[in-house]
Amino acid sequence: MIRKKLMVAAAVAVAGLSLAACGGSSGGEAAGGSGPLKFGTEGTYAPFTFHDKATNKLTGYDVEVAEAVAQKLGRKAEFSENTFDAIFAGLEAKRYDIVANQITPTPERQAKYAFSQPYTVSTGVVVTRSDDTSVTTVADVKGKKSAQSATSNFAGQAKEAGAKIEAVEGFSQAVTLLKQKRVDITINDNLAVLDYLKSSGDTGVKIATKIGEPSTSAFAFRKDSPLAAQFDQALKDLTADGTLTKISQKYFGEDVSKPAN
Repeated sequence: MIRKKLMVAAAVAVAGLSLAACGGSSGGEAAGGSGPLKFGTEGTYAPFTFHDKATNKLTGYDVEVAEAVAQKLGRKAEFSENTFDAIFAGLEAKRYDIVANQITPTPERQAKYAFSQPYTVSTGVVVTRSDDTSVTTVADVKGKKSAQSATSNFAGQAKEAGAKIEAVEGFSQAVTLLKQKRVDITINDNLAVLDYLKSSGDTGVKIATKIGEPSTSAFAFRKDSPLAAQFDQALKDLTADGTLTKISQKYFGEDVSKPAN
């Protein structure tokens, strides 16, 4: 997943929290082990990994999926928080054994790390006003005015589909212009849009159609880790028993753990 779409600017504030996890191997990798599974995560990347405002407890979609996997494996989940830029360095330094932070298994990353099967599938979506029925396929984007961050991947997709770009600073401004009828559409990641719709209750906009190819996110491990296979089986079990669907619906209002129909 292209995580910059939902970045939270305060990420640097928790960099020091990772220091408690420093100092050699985390020791949680042993095949069939019973010790805690140690995860590296940001803690500032809502709705995936963040602190609840009321309790200050670390929570989020990725955190709950990690905890469910640990429970399925009969182990406890422990988390070390770090900035995204330093998160793989912490994995390599054995401060933790797994990264749970919406990591896309790009070819470059796959050359250096092992990955589980995906637990999140996202895709680009075209957002319109709720009363607009003119967009039902990507072909309908041609000629529309689209509010986009100028440097985002979705601005490129909008251009390729024939849209005229209206530059904005982010999704919030894009939605405002859309509802004011100053633009016709905006294109963004479905996870960002679903999170916005669920948290805001905004009924003035809707997802009209998908655009582009899906992107996946998975747990990351060191190359020699025996945990990847164990996580694959646990994730299959959590899919079969409906746990991943339940966690997805809690945060997004629909199942984002597998490809949409």
